[in-house]
Amino acid sequence: MIPLSLAQIATIVGGTLNEAADPQAVVDGTVEFDSRKVTPGGLFLCIPGARVDGHDYAATAIAAGAVAVLASRPVDVPAIMVQPLGKIDTNATALENDEDGSAAAVLQALGKLARHVVKTLVAEETLTVVGITGSSGKTTTKDLISQVLTTGGPVVAPPGSFNNELGFPWTALRADRDTRFLVLEMSARGIGHIRELADIVAPSIGVVLNVGHAHLGEFGSQEAIAQAKGELVEALPAAAYGGFAVLNADDERVSQMAQRTSARVITYGTHPSADFTAENIHLDELSRASYTLVTMGQEYPVELTVSGQHNVLNSLAALIVAHACTIPMKRAIKALRSATITSGRRMEVRELADGTIVINDSYNANPDSMRAAFTALSVMAHPAPDTHRSSWAVLGMMGELGEESVAQHTALAETLGACGIDHVVLVGRCPEMDSLCDAAQDIGVSVVSVDNKEDAVSYLAEHRHPGDVILVKASQAVGLWTIADAVSAAANGAAE
Repeated sequence: MIPLSLAQIATIVGGTLNEAADPQAVVDGTVEFDSRKVTPGGLFLCIPGARVDGHDYAATAIAAGAVAVLASRPVDVPAIMVQPLGKIDTNATALENDEDGSAAAVLQALGKLARHVVKTLVAEETLTVVGITGSSGKTTTKDLISQVLTTGGPVVAPPGSFNNELGFPWTALRADRDTRFLVLEMSARGIGHIRELADIVAPSIGVVLNVGHAHLGEFGSQEAIAQAKGELVEALPAAAYGGFAVLNADDERVSQMAQRTSARVITYGTHPSADFTAENIHLDELSRASYTLVTMGQEYPVELTVSGQHNVLNSLAALIVAHACTIPMKRAIKALRSATITSGRRMEVRELADGTIVINDSYNANPDSMRAAFTALSVMAHPAPDTHRSSWAVLGMMGELGEESVAQHTALAETLGACGIDHVVLVGRCPEMDSLCDAAQDIGVSVVSVDNKEDAVSYLAEHRHPGDVILVKASQAVGLWTIADAVSAAANGAAE
């Protein structure tokens, strides 16, 4: 964060200083909500939660070097005080137990502080803000963009997919006058959410990856999802003022967003009409893509370290962002060649000691990312025309699909069959998983249902063989990564 006095921060967030606070004291460190991570010169956020209340750790934070705390209840240390907002109606997970609006008040103040800091840096022309949205692939694309942009200067980006009402402004406040690029995921659970996020960080580059089925339960339709995602390009500055809208030409709902922005539009995809086109796509034995980039009358060979053909499009988006940030194309491609998915449990490919391959893609799931994962599994199971490795899909429920949930789960059976997946293990009993099981059996897919993760581990231990390829995928709440970890541990232990 840029240095600010307590008096300045109080004015920015609409708060008041308590008697213990020195108006001239300067915050020149990080903003933290975990008292264990407070550093000298920082600001601590007293956020009431379901299990702990940050106000109880105010003194601990000051002892660790914080200049002051941001609080909504009286504390006996230097503090910037904000008033609770009262009972609020919200879908935000961090605010579910916020009966009096105390947490909401601190988060609102945090957003105001982030808005001031980022807009100050943007106005000083030292910072470029990149916003990324889409139904799937945001975190992976954020990782790729961040690593490519590092060749042009210091980058701030969220760890993992820390993009909620706390993580978004917290990440933005990591930027300071040494930061060249701020790369942020912009997620939404309703119309207007992305517009609010864009108002905080003022992105000049907006990337829209796709409009799929994730969060269909909240939005009700893909048309509503497209309306929400397009708020990012609407918020961009005009082309004359440096605005760039990076749009997926292979997704019609995304490409149509060109009509909703005055920014310069650059498209990417596999169709020759795209400004950045991927041709001659090839996948190796671990589903890592190589392709020819065709753009601006030039051709460039591109090789990826990340697995999954869907990452071809994500990598194209990263290259366009690099181009918009004036990073030479050959330098960006070189950086992309060594870029990895640094956020865990996303197409994380492990080659085990006994020859087994585990694809840990268990961080999250929606119908589109499920199908992409099935394709990657099929490629790894058939690395050559005359080579076949037994394939396993260990699947849990996809969340947040609303009334379409059962139908969307059922529809996955067709893709499992088309990809030639040998064995399917469905974890958990519910209408969605039961329907998927029945549909898969009806088309001849070998499928078994188990009650829980422990049963899945036991079943795999009994039936899988060294050299098999195993995909583990579900929504985060299901926690299937424990299966991937157990299989990895057992295979490596047996090989020793």
